[in-house]
Amino acid sequence: MRILALPLALLAFHGTIQPVSAPLRAQLVSAGMWHAGCPVSFAQLRLLTVSYWGFDRRVHQGGRLVVNASAAAPLRRVFRRLYALRFPIRRMDPVNLNGDVTASFECRNAAPSPCPGSKPTGHWSEHAYGEAVDLNPRENPYTGCGRTRDPASVPYLDRSRARPGMATATVVAAFRSIGWGWGGAWSGTKDYMHFSANGH
Repeated sequence: MRILALPLALLAFHGTIQPVSAPLRAQLVSAGMWHAGCPVSFAQLRLLTVSYWGFDRRVHQGGRLVVNASAAAPLRRVFRRLYALRFPIRRMDPVNLNGDVTASFECRNAAPSPCPGSKPTGHWSEHAYGEAVDLNPRENPYTGCGRTRDPASVPYLDRSRARPGMATATVVAAFRSIGWGWGGAWSGTKDYMHFSANGH
């Protein structure tokens, strides 16, 4: 039993929910991800820290998302399910969103469609409330008119062949289990990375 206990302990899912600390608040402000006028205060946000499987097929501890307080416990259940599925996640970082980063909170307007000539939406994104998650953006691009803004995502415009990190039916079901909708189900413009509390 002792031989089995250590590996099982190491592979167990861990998920914690904490207030957003002062140093993390300062980082978010410095990065322009929170500012006066945002629709939520720091008191309405939480830091969700979870275990996840990486593309290297190893367990990573300390994947972090800043999320709405009301979404923290439900999302912990989602990431527990993704962990059980061994769904690979490239990186989770609440501040540095450059590259293939799974993230949630960012105080910004909803992004316009990648279709040429699309205009700014002029309304808050669900990310501005901490009620949306973008999962593996490279493998799950935001698309419109057969285009994506990220050249690295072009191979993933073809959704007919499942590859590691792509949102599959089981991933969609994990978010649907807490009542969240998927941008990949939208008509016209599709946002395959995007899961949100209200489906938008």
